[in-house]
Amino acid sequence: MFPSDTIFGGFLVSQLCVGVAGNLFLFLLYMHTFSVQRHMKLMDPVFSHLTLANTLTITFTLTPHIASSFGVRQFLDDVGCKTVLYMFRVTRGVSICTTSLLSAFQAITVSPSNSKWAWLKFKLHTQICPSFLFFWIINMLIYIHVIETVTATRNLTLVGYGYVHPYCQTRQLGNHKSETFLSVILFHDLVFVPLMIGTSLYMVNLLYRHHRRAQHLHSSRVSSQTSPEHKATRTILLLVSCFVVFYFSNNYLTLYSFYAHKKIPRLAGLSGVLSSCYPTICPFLLMKNNKIVSQFTSSFSQ
Repeated sequence: MFPSDTIFGGFLVSQLCVGVAGNLFLFLLYMHTFSVQRHMKLMDPVFSHLTLANTLTITFTLTPHIASSFGVRQFLDDVGCKTVLYMFRVTRGVSICTTSLLSAFQAITVSPSNSKWAWLKFKLHTQICPSFLFFWIINMLIYIHVIETVTATRNLTLVGYGYVHPYCQTRQLGNHKSETFLSVILFHDLVFVPLMIGTSLYMVNLLYRHHRRAQHLHSSRVSSQTSPEHKATRTILLLVSCFVVFYFSNNYLTLYSFYAHKKIPRLAGLSGVLSSCYPTICPFLLMKNNKIVSQFTSSFSQ
């Protein structure tokens, strides 16, 4: 084990602690608010579900990389590899779906009353729980292929096509199954990621039009005011922007590592960092302009 591995392991530990603490804090805060008030606003269940998925993603992503950085050998056997990588892929997929749902719900919420999406505003609250259930089921079905193909690493110098991980490797089950699996993942991402980007662009257009209308108001005090809906919209736009940046960066690195003839172990750790950046940053972006957080902090100042 080199000193650089220890430094990198320390960075991973800090990322794990910050990410898990931030997501769990926000999740428990939402649960406490619900237990006291007995009701939640429309977006609150989506926020809490996203923080739960992020917590699981960070945990299953970074724990093996931390163990590898500190020189722990044979940390995962076959069952451990199947469990950890399956749960990582499932929770990451759920996080993608939930972020897309969050962006779509917010776009519908802030859409004008004469918009063609206005009729959906009154149906959103009935679609939250079914959407969560659908996200978990569809991602659990998609990534069953991971259980079939992943085993513990037996060859430390893995050469050829394959997934790079400190303790796990992929075994080929035939090109037909692999192509089908990749096609399903591609279809999954082509549904949710463009939906997320499209609804975000729609909200950007709404904010721009609102800003132009505000400039025509005579009172500068009124024009400078920002509604809670628009504050929430800007937060979600920032959230989606961070997701898109880390999503494409991580996918590029993963594909490069997969098709590289000679594997570079450090790329596996870097891929883990990129996979965890969005779920680590996410809760702190959600805390911005969040009334639940402001009420919690103000209770200590009284």
